[in-house]
Amino acid sequence: MEQKKTVLIVEDEKNIVDIIRFNLQRTGYNTLEAYDGEAGLAMAREKKPDLILLDVMMPKMMGFDVCRALRAEGDNVPVIILTAREEEADKVLGLEIGADDYITKPFSMRELVALLARVKANIRRTTMLSAPAAEDNAMSAGGGITINTDSFQVRKNGVPIDLTQREYELLTFLASHPGKVFSRVDLMEQVWNYGYVGDDARTVDVTVRRLREKIEDNPAAPAYILTRRGVGYYFSAQA
Repeated sequence: MEQKKTVLIVEDEKNIVDIIRFNLQRTGYNTLEAYDGEAGLAMAREKKPDLILLDVMMPKMMGFDVCRALRAEGDNVPVIILTAREEEADKVLGLEIGADDYITKPFSMRELVALLARVKANIRRTTMLSAPAAEDNAMSAGGGITINTDSFQVRKNGVPIDLTQREYELLTFLASHPGKVFSRVDLMEQVWNYGYVGDDARTVDVTVRRLREKIEDNPAAPAYILTRRGVGYYFSAQA
């Protein structure tokens, strides 16, 4: 029997922790809880969870500082930021410092369903990344980029590229439609699976920029993910 995966919930509002814990445990995950940033960081270091749900505003240590500390230590555990719905800057900064995704609160049923889906996707991908890749299942995206949709591994000229779940999904989506231009609205709906909210458009730009930094030889003059000014983004298979 496969061992249960463990999710660390770092959140200072007990009622939110209770809601998340109940739904995660019902779905088959083990959970750990911490109610301030310092305790969350210590637990992440000691227990090595499979994923962290991390609130932004907490006592003792901000969620962003927890994420920064883990990334500085080379810990690539998936981190999903929990952010207030109206705080667009939190979403953008979370992605900037290496969080994999964000979910807005307070939670409606839609957000809870999205949260469980994001937890499953991130854990599945990191589990697959630790397994050997079957190279014959790799899709060539052109320009030396290969995407293995079974193992979730992306390589450039044979060298593995470490992408977050969102970066991987964005690259795979664009590369599957070479030359087709997608607006930010399109990408929020197709990749993020969110109904469009105006402020969220910046998260598309941030994710594109971070992806370019990882796959482009010169991110300032991209060859793979290109911009059609005033319209959106597209993937060039001719790179």
